[in-house]
Amino acid sequence: MAVYPSLTYRDVDAALGFLELAFGFEPVVVERDDEDAVGLAVMRHGDGMILIQPEVPEALHGAHAGVGWVYVVVEDPDAHYERATTAGAEALSEPDEGFDGEQRGYSARDLEGNLWSFGTARPEG
Repeated sequence: MAVYPSLTYRDVDAALGFLELAFGFEPVVVERDDEDAVGLAVMRHGDGMILIQPEVPEALHGAHAGVGWVYVVVEDPDAHYERATTAGAEALSEPDEGFDGEQRGYSARDLEGNLWSFGTARPEG
């Protein structure tokens, strides 16, 4: 079984461009509807993937844009921070050491206000 975070956006095309430029995600699948609007997208970052969908409150049990929180493992949080802020991401802090002093990371918001955390900590399970 696999788990894939899913975020919704009012403007999926803008979200895809932002997530690629600012956070380094790679589009894998982009399905478009009859009006050439994105219906569903899948983006990859390393071994992880995320689903990107349009905001459709009537089909998704209410509005969800701007209410997600995703954690992504990155090798170099400082370089990632520079990339993200250069691309216009709203950084909530500069990269710093984690609670145990053995990890490093930072958090930022995307163009819809979703919270993204990037760091060196790797969840074990």
